[in-house]
Amino acid sequence: MNSLNLTQARTILDAALAEARAQGYLPMGVVVIDAVGQTKAAAREDGASALRLDIASGKAGAAIGMGVNSRLLAQRAKDLPAFFNAVASSASQKFIAQTGAVLIKDKAGNVIGAAGASGGTGDEDEAICIAGIAAAGLEHA
Repeated sequence: MNSLNLTQARTILDAALAEARAQGYLPMGVVVIDAVGQTKAAAREDGASALRLDIASGKAGAAIGMGVNSRLLAQRAKDLPAFFNAVASSASQKFIAQTGAVLIKDKAGNVIGAAGASGGTGDEDEAICIAGIAAAGLEHA
């Protein structure tokens, strides 16, 4: 397997939102993208604010674009704010270096996409993405 299919993306999305409900988190937006940054699945829960999908997409896009989870990007952005601001303003896709997105890997360790969430804390956003990826039988970085 070297690509993320729609069934997997929907499983990640549905399981991430189910985890958010199970944990009692605020309403979430979740976006699953493939290895080239194209949206495979996205949903904004009832009651989630209008920008949730934009933020989730930006987190996932940053992770796939830089090849690392957004938690690490958030840490790097603290040390190099001018660089990360320049990337965010010049990238052709949304780019938000904040915790809440993780890379999706197949069983062979190949990066096949990223899942990003927005609505809770960065830790909560990240946790539901990890739960969704696990539910699809995939790995996370």
